[in-house]
Amino acid sequence: MDLQRTPLFEAARAAGGRLVPFAGWEMAVQYGGLLAEHRAVRGHCGLFDISHMGVLRLRGDGAKDALQALVPSDLFRIGPGEACYTVLLNERGGIRDDLIVYDRGRGETDELLLVINAACAAADTAWLASQLEPAGITVSDHKGAGVLLALQGPEAPARLEALAGTGLAGLPRFGHRQLELRGSAEGAAAGADVFVARTGYTGEDGFELLLAREPGIALWRQLLAEGVTPCGLGARDSLRLEAAMHLYGSDMDESTTPLEVGLGWLVHLEMPKPFVGREVLERQTAEGVSRRLVGLELQGRAIPRHGYPVLAAGAAAGSNPVGTVTSGGWSPTLERGIALASVPADLARVGTELAVEIRGRAEPATVVKRPFYRR
Repeated sequence: MDLQRTPLFEAARAAGGRLVPFAGWEMAVQYGGLLAEHRAVRGHCGLFDISHMGVLRLRGDGAKDALQALVPSDLFRIGPGEACYTVLLNERGGIRDDLIVYDRGRGETDELLLVINAACAAADTAWLASQLEPAGITVSDHKGAGVLLALQGPEAPARLEALAGTGLAGLPRFGHRQLELRGSAEGAAAGADVFVARTGYTGEDGFELLLAREPGIALWRQLLAEGVTPCGLGARDSLRLEAAMHLYGSDMDESTTPLEVGLGWLVHLEMPKPFVGREVLERQTAEGVSRRLVGLELQGRAIPRHGYPVLAAGAAAGSNPVGTVTSGGWSPTLERGIALASVPADLARVGTELAVEIRGRAEPATVVKRPFYRR
C-alpha cells in the first residue's frame, strides 16, 4: 500500500528528517537525534509535524448533545473556546479512539472540532457519520490538505506571541482561538489564518496549530530558521511516555475500558444522560476491575519495550508473566527505563515490587505514581 505524505514531507526531508512508515504515512522519526530533540522540548522549544492526524468538524443544531451519547465525559463542562480530552467507546465499554473535542460554538449552529488518531481516522469518520448524520449533524474533514503543527516547550508561548501578538494573551490550557499571524521580519507566514489550541502531547506547555497548506509550510520553515528544533516521532513518543500519556493501540484499544487503563477520570457517571458503553462502566465501577495500567520504573540501564512480560517480584525469567508492558523506553529526563504496563489490580499499588523480563533476565521494577515527569 502506498504511504501518504503530509504537506511538510519535502520540508522535513530537507531538514534532515529520517523518514519511516507510521500509521499509513511516511513520517520523520528523527532529525538531529532523539535525545537532542527530547531535551530541546524539555528545555527550550520543539516543532512537530502532526499533519497525519485527523481533524473532523461536526456541525448542526444539537451537535454537542449528539456527540455526548458517544463519549463518557460530560461535554457540557466546556463552553465555546474550551476543549477536553475524552474517548469514543463501543458497546462493551472498549475504547475506539481517544480524541480532543474543541467547542467552537459560534454562529447560527453548533460546531465542534475533533482531533483524532491517524490510524483510526477512516474508521472514526465512518462511525461518527453513521451515528450523527441521521440526527442532522454533518461530519466532515476539516483539515483537508492543511498543515497541523505542534509547537511545544517552555519557550513556545514566547515564540508564538512573537507571531500572534496580543491575540494570544490569556489563552488558558485547553483553550483555543482563531488568530491571524503577523509573521516575522521576513513575513513568511504573515496574515495567515490559524486555529491555535493550547494543547499537546509532550507534558510541556505548548500549542497545536492548524492552518492552510502554503502558510503552514512557510511557518514551519520560518520557525526552524529562527532556531526552533524540528522533532520527529521518536521524541514525541519518549516525551509522551515520560508524561504518562496513553498511546492508542498500545496502552488502550477496543478491548480495554477507560477504568482498566487509568482513564477513570474521563468517566462522568454522575451525569444522567445515557452513552455508549455506560452499563459496562457502571458495572465495573460497582464491582471493580481485574487489571489496571500502572507506571513502572526500572533499575540500572535496563530498557523495557512494548510487549515485554511483567513478572512477580522474585520470579525467574521464563516464569509465567503476571502482566505485559504496553509502552516502554528510556527516559532521557530521569535517566532510567520506564514503562506503562497492564497488571492484576492487586499488584497495582504504588510501591509494589515487580520485574520485567528483558533478553532472558528478570530486571527489577517498581510501581510508581504517574506521570513519571511533571513540569
